[in-house]
Amino acid sequence: MQKTKSKTKNNNKTETFRVSGEKLVEKVKELVKEGNVRRVIIKDKNDKELFQFPLTFGVIGAAIAPVLAAVGAIAALISECSITVEREK
Repeated sequence: MQKTKSKTKNNNKTETFRVSGEKLVEKVKELVKEGNVRRVIIKDKNDKELFQFPLTFGVIGAAIAPVLAAVGAIAALISECSITVEREK
């Protein structure tokens, strides 16, 4: 897994992780548990955006389940992807 960092215009911090499709759902679950994630963007290996979803404070189990189901469907279709995470500073 590769990791890069940068900053956005609104002073939020972004990180990009390169993961294989089979590790995608696991990594997204890990990011959701961290709590300071504001937005998650999933891109294919050609940097084409496949899925984007915001996370707000208080997102818990049942509320995130449909998102994880969609992420799982994406993971089944791709071999390599990147996850860009926007974190609140």
